[in-house]
Amino acid sequence: MTDEINHDRRRFFGAAALTLAAAGLAGSTGALAGTAKAATLSTVKPGTNTSFAALKQIKAGVLDIGYAEAGPADGPPVILLHGWPYDIHAFVDVAPLLASAGYRVIVPYLRGYGTTRFLSAETMRNGQQSVVAQDIVALMDALGIPKAILAGFDWGARCACIISALWPERAKALVSVSGYLVSNIKTGKVPLPPSAEHDWWYQFYFATERGAAGYDKYRHDFAKLIWQTASPKWNFDDATFDRSAAAFDNPDHVAIVIHNYRWRGGLAASDPQYDDLENRLAGGPVIGVPTITLEGDANGAPHLNPTAYRNKFSGKYAHRTIEGGIGHNLPQEAPQAFAQAVIDVDGY
Repeated sequence: MTDEINHDRRRFFGAAALTLAAAGLAGSTGALAGTAKAATLSTVKPGTNTSFAALKQIKAGVLDIGYAEAGPADGPPVILLHGWPYDIHAFVDVAPLLASAGYRVIVPYLRGYGTTRFLSAETMRNGQQSVVAQDIVALMDALGIPKAILAGFDWGARCACIISALWPERAKALVSVSGYLVSNIKTGKVPLPPSAEHDWWYQFYFATERGAAGYDKYRHDFAKLIWQTASPKWNFDDATFDRSAAAFDNPDHVAIVIHNYRWRGGLAASDPQYDDLENRLAGGPVIGVPTITLEGDANGAPHLNPTAYRNKFSGKYAHRTIEGGIGHNLPQEAPQAFAQAVIDVDGY
């Protein structure tokens, strides 16, 4: 009871310190009727912030995870999860907004990115979906966080969805860009129309040894191309890209990325110790925690229409399409809308 009261108090005073912005969620849709009005954040220009405070490291599971942290240590925890080929700087404007509203914000580098390292050279450099999700559960255990709001995009959204589906007791609520992203290898083997297959060109490239070598050699150029095609209306500058590109110099980055995409295509073996988790995920488990899904109106990456995954969420739910030429990296392109979704879903 005391923690809940303190949480509400932090949210109220954090919001009171900010300027109300009526245009904060232009283009958003699907608010739930009867939901209490949550704090509204002040407007922020994307790119206002360029760095986090000094990064921290913590041993969790098979990793030594690098992460940024913002906000009060006793605040309600929010874990923000990045995708490929991006890094924690996708949330460099989101984190201070949430911290100002009283949240404890944790932004980890996924395995194969930034300062996150494997504790043992013998550990399989495994990029399959359940393993990445278990990394975040291990991080929560190491930080003493029993439950958190989980929010992410791309790989990060998949990770947040998996935790919410398999370990719902660890997820207070979920914000997922592009909806329900749990992979099903069997479904993934079904051929798509040529125009749709074209959008996945890099997965065919990664299936070859030439592709693996090419990604290793040109990883920065490759990532910039993905940024440009996935967010065709985002005019990011070189400095913005370079800050994130440094995370791809991780010694395990290429191995994790190549294994992830080959595994999703049924071309690389999984680790048998995770077969039970993958079998459960193959059934497409429904997510019951409160959820807001987001989509940019200019997402150039392959994604489904929101109606295609609506029945995968059985709890309180809303979908928002964020307008203004917003692409795949929604939290970095529209940080206010992303942060507002986190605060709103916390009130469901």
